[in-house]
Amino acid sequence: MQSIDSLHDFFVRTGAEVKLYHLGRRVEPCPLDTLRELEQDERPWPAPWQGQARLAMVFRVGDLDDPLIWFLALPLDEQGMLDPAPRDAFLQRLLETLGRNVEGLGREDSSGIDNLMKDNPLAFTPSTTFQAMLHARASHDLDQPASQHLEPVEAYLEGQQALDWRALGLQGLADFASRMDTDQQKRLADTLPTLPDEVLVSLCYCLEHVAIGDELADALRQRGEKAAETGDIEGFCACVRAVSGAEATWVGDWYDALLADTEACGPDLLAAMAGRGWHHLEDAQRLPRFLLRLAEEPRADFTAVARDLALIPRLRLPVLMTLRDAEPASAIGRRLAGLSR
Repeated sequence: MQSIDSLHDFFVRTGAEVKLYHLGRRVEPCPLDTLRELEQDERPWPAPWQGQARLAMVFRVGDLDDPLIWFLALPLDEQGMLDPAPRDAFLQRLLETLGRNVEGLGREDSSGIDNLMKDNPLAFTPSTTFQAMLHARASHDLDQPASQHLEPVEAYLEGQQALDWRALGLQGLADFASRMDTDQQKRLADTLPTLPDEVLVSLCYCLEHVAIGDELADALRQRGEKAAETGDIEGFCACVRAVSGAEATWVGDWYDALLADTEACGPDLLAAMAGRGWHHLEDAQRLPRFLLRLAEEPRADFTAVARDLALIPRLRLPVLMTLRDAEPASAIGRRLAGLSR
């Protein structure tokens, strides 16, 4: 029997039906080849979060009716490559649990393999929103129906039925965000100005994981700017996060306007941009301006955010160059000088 040296090997050798999802910055599909490339040291992880490759592994093996779900956080090194030791320890536990009888996996029950997540240092529990979005994406991708909570959410958000918004479930909002079509986006844009703040924030935390059109993005920007005017920082930042899936030029214009406003650039806004809109920071002018605002904000953890961005392969070199070229008297230079003391 060939040895199983990686998680990718495990899924291939077992013949598992598997779908992987990023669970770091956004909930989105992850090709199995991306895991293979990480495990074979071919390239760094494309979307690291706090020094980890966070994954949901949804798979079905053998005769099992229901898929299993593993939440794994694989540690990365300073280059964004896999730190193999924790993965190897997990694989050893996995093979010991199976008794190395990989081909027989799934013919009876899943209790043994499912118990691997108990007391597993690589296992983690995603936030409730991430769990809801994963369930919504996976059920859609597996051609399964949405949850029972979708129908009342659709009726409420599209203005078809007056419901008590407190009866709406987070899973329904996640299903709506994952499945909405162009017409539904337009109707949502029309009702967005009148949504209660609590519904808006929960909805935004789901929308930040999907692509949206300009009309809905415009409505979110207007609602976000109104929230900022009234001092509602949570609502404002939720809208900033929610537009991250809009067209790059549109988002870039709003980011540029926000970064030009020193009053707007508090720690929560900067965290929203870095955490959900990181791909919009890949710009020769915007990234240095963002890092400067980050350095100027005393309440922001400059080192942690800059290090996190530098782990993203497409941002690594631009971030390092911006830090290297910073004038000693600049806010970035002073932050760096403070680290070297």
